[in-house]
Amino acid sequence: MSDPGDLIEVRPNHRFDEPALAAYLREHLDGYCEPMTVRQFEGGQSNPTFLLTTPGGSYVLRKKPPGELLRSAHQVEREYRIYESLRGTDVPVPRTFLLCEDDSVIGTPFYVMELLDGRVFRSAALPGIDAAERAAIYAEMNRVLATLHGVDYQARGLGDYGKPGNYFVRQIGRWTKQFLAAKTHDIPSMDHLMEWLSANVLDDDTTTIVHGDYQLYNLMYHPVEPRVVAVLDWELSTLGHPMADLAYSCMKYHATRRGAGVTPGAGIPSEEEVLVDYCERSGRTRIENWNFYLAFSFFRQASIVQGVYKRGLQGNASSEQALGVKDAIAAASDKGWELARRSAG
Repeated sequence: MSDPGDLIEVRPNHRFDEPALAAYLREHLDGYCEPMTVRQFEGGQSNPTFLLTTPGGSYVLRKKPPGELLRSAHQVEREYRIYESLRGTDVPVPRTFLLCEDDSVIGTPFYVMELLDGRVFRSAALPGIDAAERAAIYAEMNRVLATLHGVDYQARGLGDYGKPGNYFVRQIGRWTKQFLAAKTHDIPSMDHLMEWLSANVLDDDTTTIVHGDYQLYNLMYHPVEPRVVAVLDWELSTLGHPMADLAYSCMKYHATRRGAGVTPGAGIPSEEEVLVDYCERSGRTRIENWNFYLAFSFFRQASIVQGVYKRGLQGNASSEQALGVKDAIAAASDKGWELARRSAG
């Protein structure tokens, strides 16, 4: 990843023992030399990410946040494993150098990967980009997703990366528990949505690798070409149903936050065009029960944001914006419940 405009000084609550890190890198990272400077990437609400600059080159370090964490959250070890497993496939990922699972070094597990040069589009509306390139950027986003879902996960040594089948049953259970563990206030629509999803799980055990947070802001494009050079932030990846990824990537067409949505036109495809294009690339004929997948996506988003908000209250969030997301929890829950009722109707 590379976006110098997003670099800040390391936040006080994310500081760690830099001399201890330097000593570890001297022993385990080929080519490492000193002195080393550390700065933090501002973006993201999950795992703190840092730029390590040395005379011999720059690296990216990604670690778990400090403090008490939900058991299945912030799994940087899984990110490292998926990067290693996908290397050599047609899914572009950054090169990784090492994984440290020893908490005693800097307080939490971490991994180090290469610093890439490219563009990360924070807004799905792609402001300042002409229509032709917008269309190419969206087409490439769909191409990479279909390619990911076509990877033979068994052949890549990922047969135990998740449990094939019953994906939505397990995910609904997981995120319900996560939401309740981080709950800070009542949201009636979330209560309704959790109940509806559990009662309407689809009988479809299609299994692929799923990214878990497939959005434009987690893709790095070539500096001047509409070509993805890296898919980033695999913390939520697992084996699961490919429609979970596709629906999550289409939430922008049903956005609940100002500035997060898109309006088709001027190169930006409609949601229907995205679905048709994905089907053509993946060999599907059509997609049924689309609103179920969307409702699930907003339910999961509400649970994730609830966790971000709770970490903000505890003071160990990865971004200073964490305390400002409270209203987004109810907004995502309301939208998910709306889509569920529309599906039922």
